[in-house]
Amino acid sequence: MTELQSYGLRLLEPDAGAASRRGGAGPSDHKAVTVDGHTIMVPVHTGSARHSPFVAGAPDASGRSTITRNAIPIASVAFPKQPRFYALQTFDGIPYSHIATLHSRDVLATTVLQNCIRYDHRDSACQFCAIGQSLAGKRTIPHKTPEQLAEVARAAVLLDGVKHMVLTTGTPPTPDRGARILCDSAFAIRAAVDLPIQGQCEPPNDDQWFARMKASGIDTLGMHLEAVTPEVRARIMPGKATVSLARYMKAFEAAVAVFGRGQVNTYILAGLGDTREAILSMCEKLVAIGVYPFVVPFVPISGTPLQDHPAPTPEFMRSVLEPLGAMVTGGGLRAADIKAGCGKCGACSSQSTYEAA
Repeated sequence: MTELQSYGLRLLEPDAGAASRRGGAGPSDHKAVTVDGHTIMVPVHTGSARHSPFVAGAPDASGRSTITRNAIPIASVAFPKQPRFYALQTFDGIPYSHIATLHSRDVLATTVLQNCIRYDHRDSACQFCAIGQSLAGKRTIPHKTPEQLAEVARAAVLLDGVKHMVLTTGTPPTPDRGARILCDSAFAIRAAVDLPIQGQCEPPNDDQWFARMKASGIDTLGMHLEAVTPEVRARIMPGKATVSLARYMKAFEAAVAVFGRGQVNTYILAGLGDTREAILSMCEKLVAIGVYPFVVPFVPISGTPLQDHPAPTPEFMRSVLEPLGAMVTGGGLRAADIKAGCGKCGACSSQSTYEAA
């Protein structure tokens, strides 16, 4: 699984299973693949995937496919089916798939605000981000209302057995950095359906927002570092780097006090330039606070400034994930105990398999 996520996968039948995603807020340029009962997101539209040694043949009548490496069969896999809620549209005529999408096999995800104060400016944009691509391609809408999200979430639970939901957002030009939008959305969703929710935003200016988000129905919180050293942050995401690491750490401590140990997560993208030692050092600090560090291999998305940046090697990922698995387990933090969100889903990284080991 670690190698698949680093090298990507060539598909002989690209339309097998649920539709893959190109562009937009991450994970993107991926496809959900189930290997030995574990569903992971595997790059299929990247440059590395086009040259990957792994090839998936056409599915058989049961929906299963064989992956080969250099023409040698190595594994039997399956692709989660296209969700039924994609065939519906809202009362105001918008396709449900433009409101929220299926991630992995049982996670509903949406970007509530499909634009960001940093995205349109070269000197502030995160170089890996493609939040505007799906909007430009008319595959989504700029702002999903609480009513639309509640309608789609209820249908996804009833029709497709969705188990939890991710609410992320581009950063608006307000001091709360999207927390208010997440509160409004979560309140409406939880009024319509009993669905655990993770909210994701940058640290708000006021720590009181954490209690407000919890009260609105958000079960877990994601505040994503992406990179862990000042020099890499300044180079890769110059706008977001103006929110200092010190502010993130203070916000993490305040959020854990509200949501509990393990219910605050952060995404760390391995392969952007941070060393193994820097990533593990940051993870050690996060675990001590009670924050679950979710380390995923960087996936270069087409159309972004980093589209030709290499993905991390499987060897690099193993060198991080093996000690990290022991670290989070020793700290009493496990993916299985997270109530909702990216860490619980775990599909964008093989980290949870190292925890089990």
